[in-house]
Amino acid sequence: MECQADSVPMATSEEALQQRTRFARLCKALGHPARLQILQFLATVPTCFCGDIVKQLPLAQSTVSQHLKILKEAGWIQGEIEGPRTCYWLNRETLAEFRTLAARLP
Repeated sequence: MECQADSVPMATSEEALQQRTRFARLCKALGHPARLQILQFLATVPTCFCGDIVKQLPLAQSTVSQHLKILKEAGWIQGEIEGPRTCYWLNRETLAEFRTLAARLP
């Protein structure tokens, strides 16, 4: 069987590289079932506190906080400190961006 890779041009522009890099970063942040569950929960509420998220998962608060940190660094969620607690919400712009980038895959 002969490889057909030569007939399919691959986008090599700087913009295409940046898009692939961004998509890979978003995908990497989704690489754990707990983080997917957090995003699914946040999609159902406008905002919530860390403690509300902890109640949704069979994990320690410190573990949930680490997952939240990864999601926040990737841009999936946003958070704001309100007194002694942090309020989180799903970054819907990132969700739209992810859908757009995923749709560009063959």
